[in-house]
Amino acid sequence: MRLSKKIQAAMNEQMCREFGAYYLYLAMAAWFGQRNFDGFSRWMRAQAQEEAGHAMKLFDYIIDRSGVINLDTIERPKADWKSVLAVFEAARAHEARVSDGINGVYELAVAQKDYASQAMLQWFVTEQVEEEKTSTHIVETLRIIGDSASGLLFYDRELGTRNQS
Repeated sequence: MRLSKKIQAAMNEQMCREFGAYYLYLAMAAWFGQRNFDGFSRWMRAQAQEEAGHAMKLFDYIIDRSGVINLDTIERPKADWKSVLAVFEAARAHEARVSDGINGVYELAVAQKDYASQAMLQWFVTEQVEEEKTSTHIVETLRIIGDSASGLLFYDRELGTRNQS
């Protein structure tokens, strides 16, 4: 069964949002790298790769359903923040917006009784629960650390242990 034009358009928009997230996380990785927070930079690079994978999952699904890919313009991401905490707060806010986008596409699939798309999108819904949980945990940990240089360096090292995809 072909994708409806509405679901195809919504999935293309979400795919572009995911590629935009890739850019955003790369900008965050660069910001950290320029400040010698190599662990935070590594974490953000891994996050960027994950977002590219999410975009490609949508890309492949659209193709699998005989849809048309629309690679739209990706907005230039913000590239400067006031603090480590501000970067991760921005990442958390971004994940909430991604969740809203996924939920919107899912709602459309439900309204159109597109069960195959609902099944595929359930993976994204579950993934976003994990993304929001992780980003919230990092933000709350950074709030506890505050301005402690040793705390930031320790946490930088800890987050740097994340495996890259």
